[in-house]
Amino acid sequence: MPDLGLDVIFKGKNAIRLLGGLGIALRISLISVLISIPLGILVGILMTFKNPILKAVLRIYLEIIRIMPQLVLLFIVFFGSTRALGIDISAELSAIIVFSLWGTAEMGDLVRGAITSIPKHQYESSEALGLNKKQTFIYIIIPQTIKRLIPLSINLITRMIKTTSLVLMIGVVEVIKVAQQITEANRNSSPNAAFGVYLVVFMMYFIACTPISMLARYLEKRN
Repeated sequence: MPDLGLDVIFKGKNAIRLLGGLGIALRISLISVLISIPLGILVGILMTFKNPILKAVLRIYLEIIRIMPQLVLLFIVFFGSTRALGIDISAELSAIIVFSLWGTAEMGDLVRGAITSIPKHQYESSEALGLNKKQTFIYIIIPQTIKRLIPLSINLITRMIKTTSLVLMIGVVEVIKVAQQITEANRNSSPNAAFGVYLVVFMMYFIACTPISMLARYLEKRN
């Protein structure tokens, strides 16, 4: 049987360290999602307003976040804030700020798309029923928008979890960083350690993300 390097997982506390690293990645993801979903909903609603200045400002924000790689944003927030502004921000807080900004932009665009996709006759029908614009938005538009957004929001969670692997570049000891440390420590005693360790990391991400993806698909089919 070929040596897959899986033996290093059971040395010392390596398995516990990997689980701890995954916990950090999940914590960063979930906090960022909890921040970005309500802010994204607000941004998405504001983007449907006809105020040209507001739309321009939000569009610039959205394009900057979309164009700029998350890794560059991490460097700007973590290193730039310390050097330029003299603010001491931890690596984990920097990651939460960056992923919240990114998640807000993504969620905002999803909300805008969901609202604008509501057929025009929905507005006309609500007006025929005697509802004003505020009532139409609260009782007709928002419920349909939320129904369409639930599976998309859940997909955003899985994307956030997978993207958190970038935070190792600013010193956050999440699961990929722990895997690197274990691989380096066992390079001589177990030459195939990298394969075994990253195979386990793959399985951990798979186990963490698959139920979320399945829930998103289920909700999407129901809609």
